[in-house]
Amino acid sequence: MEVAEERPSASPPAIEHTGQAQVLRLYIAGQTPRSIAAFANLKRICEEHLAGRYRIEVIDLVQNPQLAAGDQILAVPTLVRRLPEPVRRIIGDLSNAERVLVGLDIRPAS
Repeated sequence: MEVAEERPSASPPAIEHTGQAQVLRLYIAGQTPRSIAAFANLKRICEEHLAGRYRIEVIDLVQNPQLAAGDQILAVPTLVRRLPEPVRRIIGDLSNAERVLVGLDIRPAS
């Protein structure tokens, strides 16, 4: 899995309540099935509900284990929303889209 960054577009936010782009970090441990599923699920949720108003940073803790301390990562995969504040964390493969939307405080697209 490569580090992927999605840059926000100039279009207005479809449903994001703060008007800011979401800055999301997905912590994984290698290319395990759960890590791959978490990235695919996150990408799908962002495309459906954030309409280009997000940036994803994938951090592989196998390659950079020291980065786990900064966001207090205890399990992987873990999604950390850095912006807008407050910081939020979701652990797991992100397969439950409703739980992810609630965890990130995003209203579903209608």
